[in-house]
Amino acid sequence: MPDTINVWSSWIRLAEISVNAVLFYILIIVMVRIVGKRTTSQLNNFDWIINVAVGSLAASGILLRNVASVDAMIAIAVLAACQYATTHLVQRSKLVASAVKAEPTLLTHKGEFLRDAMERTRISEEEIKTALRRNGLTENAGANWVVLEPNGELSVIPRQDVNWENAEALADVSAPPNLKG
Repeated sequence: MPDTINVWSSWIRLAEISVNAVLFYILIIVMVRIVGKRTTSQLNNFDWIINVAVGSLAASGILLRNVASVDAMIAIAVLAACQYATTHLVQRSKLVASAVKAEPTLLTHKGEFLRDAMERTRISEEEIKTALRRNGLTENAGANWVVLEPNGELSVIPRQDVNWENAEALADVSAPPNLKG
């Protein structure tokens, strides 16, 4: 049994935790942008950051004797505030949005693999074929397009009589400039 309950450290320590939380938040965003969309498969970047950080901070505050409970709570609150501020800024600034959010990436066009995009996003032919099968398609040509979404999912748009230029839902997808058809 511990001699004392560690609930409070100091105002200086709380300020230090707040600064460190902001720095780690920025570090995690930069890391996710560098490492890529695959890191956050099925979660958006903000959800992933909060899930991992809050879990770790809560565990530290609960289990580690040298981490005061209020310290961990302040760090969690600061991260939540960072997430709120970031999502607020992303909604209002295209510059912030492009710096923080991943964009969807076109991986196939009319059954043809876009090798540069696949290499850049580290997606293999096998992963694309798995997505095609999951969508009931048996041939690469069965899809007009396959898109790697910001959450790491592969969206398959089945073959239909529509050109890339007229595919309104794909307007924000990163694609080579010379696509035809």
